[in-house]
Amino acid sequence: MQRLYEWLRRHPFVVDAAGSFLLLMFALLISQNSDVGIDRAVAPPLAVLLCAAMAVRRVHLPLAAVGAVGGGLLQVAWGLDIQIADFAIVVVLHSGAKTGGKALSRFGLAMAVVGPALLVLREPPHTPGMDYRQAFFKWVLLSVLLIIAWVLGDSMRVKRAYYAELEGRAARLERERDAHAQVAAAAERARIARELHDVVAHNVSVMVVQADGAAYAIDGAPDRARDALGTIASTGREALAEMRRLLGVLRSESENRPYTPQPGVDQLGDLVDRVRDAGLSVELKITGVPVPLAQGVALAAYRIVQEALTNTRKHAGPTANAAVHLAYREDGLAMTITDDGRGADAPGDGMGHGLVGMRERVAMLGGRIDTGPAPDGGWRVHAQLPYAPDSAAPAPAGQAPRPARGPAEPVPAAEGRGLRTKLAALTGADRPLNTTAQGA
Repeated sequence: MQRLYEWLRRHPFVVDAAGSFLLLMFALLISQNSDVGIDRAVAPPLAVLLCAAMAVRRVHLPLAAVGAVGGGLLQVAWGLDIQIADFAIVVVLHSGAKTGGKALSRFGLAMAVVGPALLVLREPPHTPGMDYRQAFFKWVLLSVLLIIAWVLGDSMRVKRAYYAELEGRAARLERERDAHAQVAAAAERARIARELHDVVAHNVSVMVVQADGAAYAIDGAPDRARDALGTIASTGREALAEMRRLLGVLRSESENRPYTPQPGVDQLGDLVDRVRDAGLSVELKITGVPVPLAQGVALAAYRIVQEALTNTRKHAGPTANAAVHLAYREDGLAMTITDDGRGADAPGDGMGHGLVGMRERVAMLGGRIDTGPAPDGGWRVHAQLPYAPDSAAPAPAGQAPRPARGPAEPVPAAEGRGLRTKLAALTGADRPLNTTAQGA
């Protein structure tokens, strides 16, 4: 039964032609039994014209409208009374109001009033006893029937337009939802790429330095080599712990598990100690009255200091010294990381993303950052962060705005599966480097 219904919907002309044929048979039968000679003579061709208009109403509506109007005018001209074939005019009027344009629909409404008036004014001569009141009642009755057919068709047209608008709106909302999901996924991938770079660049750099030192001292100073190997082991364990914490947000099966807190300014002392153990002399100075920081601000401060010290260890030279100064000011947290190393003369391959990552972090929080050679030599990184992230801060050029998702909030399962497969590509993603000196 469903197949038959679908077939009939795909072939509307067959349905309309069958209904028109039945209507034509009834009209011809009644006209042949009429006592009026003119009915038997002209009613059959008139019925054929009206039923043909009814048959093509859904495949060629303008032609059907011409046939219905022409048949009505011929009926008035020949002085015929109401015929059973006139039902085709009602059907065509309904179709014009439902699927036709505004002009055709309004023309049909006008003819619903004018047509019955012409029919009443042109009464056949064999109709006795027709006074004005009866004529008016007949006109009102016929006009109301035609107007009801038009109203039903127009209401169906409005309802269809409303449903089409709802479907279009739903499709737009679905596209916007998918676009927002893609933007959120892209922002999450960028955040993970920055976190991976910070973790890998810092810890692997420490491990390389310690491994070189252990290889150099293994024969002459085995105790120092043993200490260096211990530092390598502890740094590796810390890197693994941070990697597990970072990748934990990508595992859909562990969304309900608690996450390890992100590092912040409270962990800067431990960071400086590890850098000192790696062989770099670092001085940490904190001034002002400490205030609670938003999680994103604290993480950004930690990562900026970590990246700056990593750059110092890699580029400043073996005898360089570094200084980290944190200042709690009224307008925000100020950080200054300086060293007395090579400065602008430091060698670099231009392949690092550290400076770019620092600028992205600061820009998303609504802060400021300046990097470059220090006036007294060496390198200087100065960053100013607000105590609370600026939600209206513009995103860096070429990057989607960061969604309102905390650093430890789990990624949805659908995103997590795609991110796990592309994790390797994230760490090597190309980014424009806007500086020519000293990069991670």
